Amino acid sequence: MTHDHDLVLRPTAAQISTALNPPPGRNGGDLVVETLAGLGATTVFGLPGQHALGMFDALRRSALRYVGLRVENNAGFAADAYGRITGEAAPLLLSTGPGALTSLAALQEAAAASAPVLAISSQIPTPGLGGGRHGYLHELPDQAASFRGVVKSVHTVRTQSQIPSAIAAAWQSALTAPHGPVWVEIPQDVLLAETSLPVVTAMDATPDDLVPRPELTAVAADLLSRAARPAIIAGGGVVRSDASGKLKALAEKLDAPVVTTFGGKGAFPWNHPLSLQSWLEDRHTTDFLEDADVLLVVGSGLGELSSNYHTFKPRGRVVQIEADLGKLESNHPALGIHADARLALQALLETVEERTDESAPQRVREVLSQVTARIAAQELTLEQNVLASVRRALPADSPSCWDMTILAYWAWSAFDAQGPNTMHSAQGAGGLGYGFPAALGAAAADPGRPVLAVSGDGGALYSIAELATARQYNLPVTWLIVDDGGYGILREYMTDAFGEATATELTRPDYVALAESFGVPGVRTTPETLAEDLAKALASPGPSVVVLPAVLRMFAPTHLG
Repeated sequence: MTHDHDLVLRPTAAQISTALNPPPGRNGGDLVVETLAGLGATTVFGLPGQHALGMFDALRRSALRYVGLRVENNAGFAADAYGRITGEAAPLLLSTGPGALTSLAALQEAAAASAPVLAISSQIPTPGLGGGRHGYLHELPDQAASFRGVVKSVHTVRTQSQIPSAIAAAWQSALTAPHGPVWVEIPQDVLLAETSLPVVTAMDATPDDLVPRPELTAVAADLLSRAARPAIIAGGGVVRSDASGKLKALAEKLDAPVVTTFGGKGAFPWNHPLSLQSWLEDRHTTDFLEDADVLLVVGSGLGELSSNYHTFKPRGRVVQIEADLGKLESNHPALGIHADARLALQALLETVEERTDESAPQRVREVLSQVTARIAAQELTLEQNVLASVRRALPADSPSCWDMTILAYWAWSAFDAQGPNTMHSAQGAGGLGYGFPAALGAAAADPGRPVLAVSGDGGALYSIAELATARQYNLPVTWLIVDDGGYGILREYMTDAFGEATATELTRPDYVALAESFGVPGVRTTPETLAEDLAKALASPGPSVVVLPAVLRMFAPTHLG
């Protein structure tokens, strides 16, 4: 009897010849890039460094496209956005010690947003591994320890023969739900040494399916079928698993209103009769969700932002579908289903009974009307007009990448993403500097569409060096910088809490002149001309900068009582 696991693919005559006669001049770095190509990678991001030169030398002998950024953390943000948009593991090539550590904030964001990033770093020479103090350049007692609390998995290589399998295992880990960043490190001497190993031609690193348990989906389907007031919270897991179509079909089958989290923007059509949009930081929405007798939470851990700062207290039964086991029932008791969102929604679609609730669209309209009235009472027309101008200027299918800035906080609640997987922000970990380098990664993923980056002046200063990257690769990114002279949201927080702000005001450059010094066209705009100037910049080839001097305010929170 022959079993599937007994079958081995026989190499062809050409493969045997190539294996027996590998081309000369290859090193350990060639095994890295050959493995990446064999796994299906086409683009890599990164920044060279002394210990990593073996990898970067090998790039010129490969067909991989290299996008080099000026700061490792920005390279990580670019890889993060590339991974989100393509659904592929985005390779990030880094050097040892300072280079590696500088990427940590970006990898934390990738972990929080479930973005598949495959970070490959060099290490000190093999004799230095193990924690001894040998005094090597960039030496850390345990470099991998710095990443274990951030990434999904860590893989340390010690010999050239381990390189293909370690990278393949990391690739599989990055793409198994929940997606996330992974870490591979390879000593300098292993990368530089000549190799006689055969050329890596293909690797099998198929991600594992995270399938829901049928007894759990049966109970969930029964609860939803018999519910009087079901509702759905759709998180980033719906977007990452490409399950937006299944979510829409289930919501319509159940007549269940849907709200998307800030990480789940675009997972459900904004103007659908059942859409509560994304107004999670609003007590009217919170009250509505608390009133649901069965609440289906898909791809969200109901963390701080998704729970209106933990003021959300559901009174009905909660069903939670979550690929990250650590988030399952971490905030609320639930029927917890550990599964990929797409597979779990498909199982529910096949088993729920159709129900009709003609009052559901009317109840949705009432909530949105209450939200609209609350915002209108605060006289925030400047902020609303600016956000509306951005939406008018941005093509419907273009990605947008948002930094941690007041306009982005408005966008989390009030911006129509006009499709799944088009709006990306750093709301997972909340670090500054995400918007522009992420947009560069998005443009590298699909250079046929213009990409919008949105930053405040504070966040812009984190990534201003990447104007050189945008120019060097002629990436079609328009960078909107809202210049309010400081850290605007911190200014608000401190003024509210202490009566005055400290350490929030910034001396900043003339962003238009600075952009032009990089060879990037820049324009200063006004709220009245923003839509026109932004649309013109987005329609122009290559990178551009639009600067909006304006002091924007946040709408009043509802979680403070």
